[in-house]
Amino acid sequence: MKNHSKFDFQTKCVHSGIDEYEYGAVVPPIYQTSTFKFKNVKHGASLFAGEEKGYIYTRMLNPTVEAMENAIAALEGGHKALGCSSGMAAISTIFITLLQSGDHVVCSSAVYGPTTTVLNTVMKKYGIETTFVDSSDSENVRKAIQPNTKVVYIETPGNPTLCISDIEEISKIAHEHKATVVVDNTFMSPALQNPLLLGADIVMHSLTKFLNGHADVVGGVIVVKDEETYQQFRKTLNQLGGVIDPFNAFLVHRGLKTLAIRMEKHCQNAQKIAEWLEKHPLVKSIRYPGLKSHPHYKTGLKQHKGPGGMISIELAGGMEAGKIMMDSVRLFQLAVSLGGVESLIQHPASMTHFSMGKEAREAAGITDGLVRISIGIENVEDLIADLEQALNKVKENIPKEFELHV
Repeated sequence: MKNHSKFDFQTKCVHSGIDEYEYGAVVPPIYQTSTFKFKNVKHGASLFAGEEKGYIYTRMLNPTVEAMENAIAALEGGHKALGCSSGMAAISTIFITLLQSGDHVVCSSAVYGPTTTVLNTVMKKYGIETTFVDSSDSENVRKAIQPNTKVVYIETPGNPTLCISDIEEISKIAHEHKATVVVDNTFMSPALQNPLLLGADIVMHSLTKFLNGHADVVGGVIVVKDEETYQQFRKTLNQLGGVIDPFNAFLVHRGLKTLAIRMEKHCQNAQKIAEWLEKHPLVKSIRYPGLKSHPHYKTGLKQHKGPGGMISIELAGGMEAGKIMMDSVRLFQLAVSLGGVESLIQHPASMTHFSMGKEAREAAGITDGLVRISIGIENVEDLIADLEQALNKVKENIPKEFELHV
C-alpha cells in the first residue's frame, strides 16, 4: 500500500487504501467473489500456512474489503482495520476477543443502546460483569475499576446525551490497571477525533454513519495499533463470520473520499442550528459540543478538531412536545441512525435506546423528552426554517401544564 502518512487528512481521504490495481484502475474494483483460485497446490498450502500473502475466501479476506480497511486504518492513525457486517458485529467481535468468563468491563453509561444490551445480556450470560459509569468524570472510571477489569469501553461524545469523556486521561487510568481501552468514535469520525493518538488501544465505528455518509450501508470497523492485536481480532472475526461484504465495503470506501468536506459542512450547519436552538424559548436544554454552555466544552476542545453534526435537546413539554415536533418536521426525516448527508430526527427513549429499559436510560441522562438530531449538509437556512415551523406547532399544541415553561 502506498504511504500517504505525510499528506493532509483531506488528501488521505481521497487516496488512502488505493493500490496499483490490474489494468490501472483509479477506483479499487469490486471483487464480488466468494472464493479465489490457487495457482497450484503449493500456492494454496502457503496461503493457508500464512507463508504467503493472498486471498483464499472472502470471509477470510477480500481485496475490496482490504482496500477499505487500509483506508480507515490510515485515517485513524492505526496499524490495520477489520471490516464488519455492522457496528454491533464490530462491538461483539471486540468483546468476544478481549473477554472471558470472570472478567469485568467498565463502560460509559451513555452509549448506543444495543451496546448496553449486549453487555447486560449476552456477555453477562457468559460470566462477564459490567459497571456503567458517567465517564465524563474520569474519576468515576478509576473508582469502578476492579482487579479483574479487562476492558474500559467509552463512547465519546456519548449517544445520545453528547457527554464528552477525556480519552487521554481515561487511557492513563486504564493502563495503570492493565486494562484495554476501546473507544466508539462513531459520532466524531477520524476527521474530528483520533482516539489511538490520544492513548486508546482500539477504535470502532459504525460504518453506517459518517464514514459512509449516505445512509445506504450497514457496516462496522475495528482499528488496532499492532499486528498481534490485529491477528487476534482477525481470528475471531473469521471464525464468527461477521464480515462486511465487498459491495458495501466499496460503498464505504467511496464515501470516505468526501469525509473531510462532509464533516466540515456537518459542523458548520450544526453550530449555527445549535446556537439558534439554544435561544429558542421552547428548548429547555441543549447539548452540542460546539456550545460553550456544554458542561464538557473544554474537554472537547482538547481532543476534537470540530464539534460534529449531532445535537440533543430537551423540550419544554417533555414527551408530548417531542412527539408533536417529530410529527411536524417536513425536511428533517423521522428515522433512526445518523451521519448521512440528510438531516434526521428521532426520539431515543422510544427508538434507539428503548432496549436499555427506563431505569438505565434515566441513569444515563436519557429522559423521555430528549430529542436527538443528526444535522445533514442541506442549506442551513432551510433546516432552521423547518425546525422553526415544527416548534411553532409544538407551541400551538403544547399541553397547558407546560405553558409556564415557555
